[in-house]
Order: sequence, then C-alpha cells, then structure tokens
Amino acid sequence: MSSTTGAVDASCGGEKKTSWPEVVGLPVKEAKEIIQKDRPDVHVVVVPVGSPVTMDLRTDRVRIFVDTVAQTPTVG
Repeated sequence: MSSTTGAVDASCGGEKKTSWPEVVGLPVKEAKEIIQKDRPDVHVVVVPVGSPVTMDLRTDRVRIFVDTVAQTPTVG
C-alpha cells in the first residue's frame, strides 16, 4: 500500500495524504505526531474503539481508534 494516497489538492497542485497505514501498532502519541507532521491542516482525535462517533464527513479531521490497554488499571 502506498504511503501517499488521496485526491489532488487544487490549492497547491499536489496530493495530500489521507491514510497512514505505517502508524498501525505505534503508540498513540507517536502516531498522532506523524499524522500532524504530514498534515498540519487536520485535527487529530483519539477515540476508544466502540465509542459512538458522528458519521459526518470532515476533511479536516483524522480519528485514531485505540483498543489496547497499555498499563495495568488500578484503583486509586
């Protein structure tokens, strides 16, 4: 899979990246940094898998769905 995909951006004459398969398995912070570096024009939102989300199309939003527990949950 190509790391650069997406429709042509008429304002700059080039393509804007629309998908980041290379961040799968990375820590959320690192994935978010990579996405924001590639596309500083988008707002990155971290969402737990299974959370309700709106189905509206927003070309300025990237959602990162997470489902891994990174540390042992504890009381207190």
